[in-house]
Amino acid sequence: MKNKGCLSASTMLIAIVVILGLGVLWGIPKYNQMVETEQNVEAKWSNVETVYQKRANLIPNLERAVKSYANFEKETLTAVVEARSKATNITVDPTNMTEADIAKFQAAQGELSGALSKLLAVVENYPNLKADQQYINFQREYTAIENSIRVEMVNFNNAAKDYNSMIKKFPTNILAGITNFNEKPYFKSNAGAEVAPSVFSDEK
Repeated sequence: MKNKGCLSASTMLIAIVVILGLGVLWGIPKYNQMVETEQNVEAKWSNVETVYQKRANLIPNLERAVKSYANFEKETLTAVVEARSKATNITVDPTNMTEADIAKFQAAQGELSGALSKLLAVVENYPNLKADQQYINFQREYTAIENSIRVEMVNFNNAAKDYNSMIKKFPTNILAGITNFNEKPYFKSNAGAEVAPSVFSDEK
């Protein structure tokens, strides 16, 4: 009876070791895959921040072009400068981002977009400013950057979707919970966000 008991205990111990071994063999590559997928999300977020920063960097050029026209509405330009300052002061930690973080970041960037749109509309009343080469250069760069922003936002959302899908699937969700891999938030589309702004008065 003792031998049978020892045999059963040994068999159970071997089975436990085998199961643990299989778990480790499965868990290590799966953990590394989660790390790589999360890092991809963080890289895509870095791209989002980069294109938004490029847009912010255009504002001083716009400011110089507009200031050369003494009669231009100062309040409109001031709103752009203030919105730029607010937008550039908001940062998001991609390793621990939340939906509230994304919403705050997007709201600040949206405020700058609104201020810029208003200024561009006002410029339509200033034919000489519209023909100014410095302003024309701004228009071209601005349109290209706005298109890049939309592309990078989609890329980020796709990367976040792949990551979130991975950590939610069974049994990976168990490993994700143990190792503290948390869901990433998404950018939410604003009305008309899929259409790049037209800053050229002769565009149809």
